[in-house]
Amino acid sequence: MKHLKKVIFVFLVVAGFSNINAQDVDNPWSIEIGTNAVDFYPTGADWPGGDDGPIVEPYDDVNPDTYLGDMFEDFFNMNDHWNTASVISRIRVGRYIGGGFSAGLAGSFNKIDKVGDYTANDLSYFGLDMDLRWAPLHGWFDPYLLVGGGYTWIDEYGNGSLNGGLGMNFWFNDFIGANVQTMYKHSFDTDAMLPHFQHALGITFKFGGKDTDGDGIYDKYDACPEVAGLEAFNGCPDTDLDGIQDSEDACPNTPGLAEFNGCPDTDGDGIIDKDDACPTEAGPVATNGCPDRDGDGIADKDDKCPDVAGPVENDGCPWADADGDGVLDKDDECPNIAGPAENKGCPVVTPEVQKEITDLARAIYFNTGKFTFTDETEIRIDKLSSILSKYTTLDFVVEGHTDSTGSDKINAKLSQERADAVMKALVGMGFPADKMTSKGFGSANPIGDNKTTKGRQENRRVEIFQNRD
Repeated sequence: MKHLKKVIFVFLVVAGFSNINAQDVDNPWSIEIGTNAVDFYPTGADWPGGDDGPIVEPYDDVNPDTYLGDMFEDFFNMNDHWNTASVISRIRVGRYIGGGFSAGLAGSFNKIDKVGDYTANDLSYFGLDMDLRWAPLHGWFDPYLLVGGGYTWIDEYGNGSLNGGLGMNFWFNDFIGANVQTMYKHSFDTDAMLPHFQHALGITFKFGGKDTDGDGIYDKYDACPEVAGLEAFNGCPDTDLDGIQDSEDACPNTPGLAEFNGCPDTDGDGIIDKDDACPTEAGPVATNGCPDRDGDGIADKDDKCPDVAGPVENDGCPWADADGDGVLDKDDECPNIAGPAENKGCPVVTPEVQKEITDLARAIYFNTGKFTFTDETEIRIDKLSSILSKYTTLDFVVEGHTDSTGSDKINAKLSQERADAVMKALVGMGFPADKMTSKGFGSANPIGDNKTTKGRQENRRVEIFQNRD
């Protein structure tokens, strides 16, 4: 128990030093834990004289020529000269200070039973040493030189020392390594303390690198120190793992393509899903990414005729042309009867048709002085009805004419009645009543000579014309 205060003092000083000193750029702090060995023999020291000191006093009759060896003599003679501790007997705390340099403070204890070639009586050993290391290399193999100073106690006696040495670390990873070191401790008072070598073997732990987001990238290298990320992006995240970091990814939660700033285009139509009305079916830009099989600019889902091109106004279907006259039904006033465009799709009475109508109309005969038809007339009215049925959109006028026999009053009345009779017959066969009118002209418009029988027969007639008024 008499040395307990010394042990406590050494470890308190080492612990306190951890708040002020350094190890490497990324993990500036280090702790070395291990064992140590003390060797007085290969120092080239003179035998100390006088009565002071724990070593000198019991050994006045020792032959100084055989007590200690020359510098580095029997340096590796562990069995005969090394004093070792079988337990953890050394701890060092260090801190990196830059330029390959680190400073540290180490505390150690041991039991001395060999002083050179002499066997000692289990003297206690405590050391407290400060060092400055310089490591020119950085890698898994990390050799270094050191200088420093310290204070060592053997039993009740203590003395300062100037230290120098070398060592090496073998790093298993960024945080753990093995340490081997040898250090020469030159005493300032050889009457009280012999110079000696102290060897160390242990495990080194590096720590202290700040990694706020825990992504394995230290904050000083981390472009996003508060958000876990990937080394490829200097510590910034790529949530959807599409190779585009979130800060440059327009769709950070969904894997996408670089050409679309990280947004997906599932159907590969060149329109990103968020702007694509049909993200799983390829389609052109004109239809917001939806298919348009007939290429009419109307998406199939909105196209009532998806396989046939048609205008928007007709829901994607082509306009009909029921009569095949080249005039679309929407513009055709006679959609079911062919007609030229200049007449809005309605038929016109050609001279050839008009001649046919005229010939048939003039062949309508009435009983003498009456407006009733003769028997052979019915077939001619049927043919007229058949012809006129193609022109139901046109306006027609039925004209009645007489010869000059009789008074004008009678002739006017008779011509009107005959015109009415023909019109009534045609309307009865289906011609639109609102598209036909009748008019009697009496004997006012003869086409033959009323002085002859033939001429008067020609003048008694019915004419049908397209009404152009």
